[in-house]
Amino acid sequence: MNDVIKLLQSHRSIRKFTEQEIPHGLLIELIKAGQAAATSSHVQAYTVIHVKDVAKREKIAELAGGQGYVASSAVFLVFCADMKRPTGASERTGANVERGMTEQLLVATVDTALMAQNVAVAAESEGLGICYIGGIRNNPEAVSDLLRLPEHVYPVFGMCLGYPAHDPEVKPRLPVEAIFKQDIYSDDSQYVEAFDSTMQAYYQTRSTSNKNSDWSHNLTPLFDSKLRPHMRDFLVKRGFEMK
Repeated sequence: MNDVIKLLQSHRSIRKFTEQEIPHGLLIELIKAGQAAATSSHVQAYTVIHVKDVAKREKIAELAGGQGYVASSAVFLVFCADMKRPTGASERTGANVERGMTEQLLVATVDTALMAQNVAVAAESEGLGICYIGGIRNNPEAVSDLLRLPEHVYPVFGMCLGYPAHDPEVKPRLPVEAIFKQDIYSDDSQYVEAFDSTMQAYYQTRSTSNKNSDWSHNLTPLFDSKLRPHMRDFLVKRGFEMK
C-alpha cells in the first residue's frame, strides 16, 4: 500500500489545534490543489471564503451550534457552491441563460465537495488536521448574510484547518462488502449488524468521549425528525429553484 492510500485511510477529524499559524503560501497551494479536483464540464462552480475576522468566526461558531474550534483553528474556510460565476460568464457570451435548474444545484454542490476533499487531503499530507463543519447549514441565511454571498451562491460547509493538538483514533468505517456491490444492489443487513458491534466497541474504548452506542443508534437523531427543513426554502430564495 503506497503513502497516498495510507494517508487517505488514516483520516481523523481534528478539533483541537495548536497556536501555530499556517503559512499563507501553503494555504494558497492547498487551494490550488483543491482546484485540481475533477469538475463537471470544467464549470468550477465553487468559491472559498477564508474567514479571518475574529468576530465573524465567533459568530459562525455560534451559528454552527457552538463549535468552538471554528474560532480556535488556525484557518477557517467556508466552501460555497457558486453558480453565479459560470452562469454570468455564459450570459456574457450572449447565451439565454436558464437559472435555477436542479442539475445546476447538483453540479455546484458536487464540484464544491470534490474541491474541498482535495484541500483536505493536501492539508493532511502537510501534517495539518481538518474538520468539516456542516453545522453552518443550521443557519445558512445568517451565514450567507455575514459573508455577503450573492444570489446563486450558498454555503455548503466550513472547514477548520490547523496543526493538531490531539491524536484521536481513526473511526471505523462500514465493511467494504456493505458499500461495494457487484452488478445489483444486494442486501447488506448482516454487515450493518456486524458494524454496529464494531462501533459499540469503538465508542466504549476510544480515548475521549466514551459512550454506549453503535452506528445505527447514532443515526437516530438524523432521521427520526425533519433535519434542517429550512434548507429547501433557503435554496429557492438563493436562486436554486430546483426546476
